[in-house]
Amino acid sequence: MTADRPYDVVLFGATGFTGALTAEYLARHAGPGTRWALAGRNQAKLAAVRDRLVELDPACAGLPLLHADTTDAASIQEIAESARVVITTVGPYVRYGEPLVAACARAGTDYVDLTGEPTFVDRMYVKHHDTAVRSGARIVHACGFDSIPHDLGAYFTVKQLPEGVPLHVEGFLRVRGDASGGTLHSAVGIFGDAAGMVRAERERRKVEAPPAGRTVRISRRPAPKARIGGGWTLPLPTIDPRIVVRSAAALDRYGPDFSYGHYVAVKRLATAAGMAAGSGALLALATLPPTRSLLLRLRTPGDGPSEERRARNWFSVKFVGEGGGRRVVTEVAGGDPGYTETAKMLAESALCLAHDDLPATSGQVTTAAAMGDALIERLVKAGISFRVLDAG
Repeated sequence: MTADRPYDVVLFGATGFTGALTAEYLARHAGPGTRWALAGRNQAKLAAVRDRLVELDPACAGLPLLHADTTDAASIQEIAESARVVITTVGPYVRYGEPLVAACARAGTDYVDLTGEPTFVDRMYVKHHDTAVRSGARIVHACGFDSIPHDLGAYFTVKQLPEGVPLHVEGFLRVRGDASGGTLHSAVGIFGDAAGMVRAERERRKVEAPPAGRTVRISRRPAPKARIGGGWTLPLPTIDPRIVVRSAAALDRYGPDFSYGHYVAVKRLATAAGMAAGSGALLALATLPPTRSLLLRLRTPGDGPSEERRARNWFSVKFVGEGGGRRVVTEVAGGDPGYTETAKMLAESALCLAHDDLPATSGQVTTAAAMGDALIERLVKAGISFRVLDAG
C-alpha cells in the first residue's frame, strides 16, 4: 500500500535536541537505499540541520525539507501520506502528538516515537487503534530508552525460558544519565496530571480485550523476588512495565501466566532515599500550577547535555526470569540512555519497519510484537548488547 510513496522515512522534529541526534544517526546509518527527509515548521532551522548533516555525509545536501506543523492538519496529513514510516520527536506528546498519530492511522503509515507518557499512549489506543488496524498502519510508541531496553530485554529473556509454562520476569535498571528540556517538560506533564493518567488507563481497559485464555500482569511487589547483588532496589513506576505486559498479551510465547516486576537498583541507601523523596517532591510540585510553571522554566525544550557529558553516561538493565524449573539472568546495556542511545533506537526502529521482513501486525503495537528479533539484531550491530549472564 505504501511502497510507491516518495519517502521510506520522514523525521519530524529534527530541530529539537533528540531529533537532531536522530537525524545525525540516519545520516550515518540509513544507507544509500533509504529515501528519507526532514520535516518541521521552521524551514530555516531545518536547513541548518541539513547543513550539519552534510559534514557527516555529503549526500545529505539533497535531503528534502518538508513543511509540517501540528497546528496545520493538512500539512500533517501530507507528511503521513508521503512516507512509509514517520518518526516524531515532537513532544510533550500529550500536547502535540495526536494529529500525527491520527494522520498515520488514516494513511496506513507506520509511526514511531519516543514517548514515555502513559496518558498519551492510552488515549491514542482508544481513539486511533481501530483505524490503524483497518489501514494496516503500525503505531509503535516508546521506541527510545522508554521502552526498548525493557520491552526487548524482557522478550529476549522469555525466549531463554521454557514454552507453555507460567513465567515471572523482573527487570533491574542501573543508569547514569542527564535530562534534556524536553524530558523535563514531559515528566512534569505526567506528574501534573496523575488523575488524567488514571482516567486514560480506565478508558483503555473498557475497549481493549484481554488475551484469550491467558493472564498477563504487572507485579506490584514493593521488593523483588530476585536478588542481583549488593545495593538497594525500588519499584520504578514508569511506562516500561505497561509496554512489557502489552507485548506479553500480544505474544503467546510469554506463556499462559506472565508477570513482570520493574525496579531501579542503586548501591547506597542514601541514593534510594533521595530518589524516593525526589519523586514525591516532583509529584507535589507538578500538581500545583504555580510550582509547575517554575519547574518548566528550569530547562527549555531543545536543551540537552553536551557530547562530553553524554560520553560518560551508560545504562544496564538486568533481567531475572523464572519458569518451568529454569532460571535465567540476562542483560541489556549501552551508552548514554536518554539521547545518544535513544536516537539510535528510534532510528533503527524506523529502519526496521521500512526495510525488514517482519510479522504481520497493525494497530497500536509494541516493539517486541512488531519487530522482535529483527530489531534486536539491528541494535546489537549498532552497539547495544543483549546477552545471557547465567542460565540454570
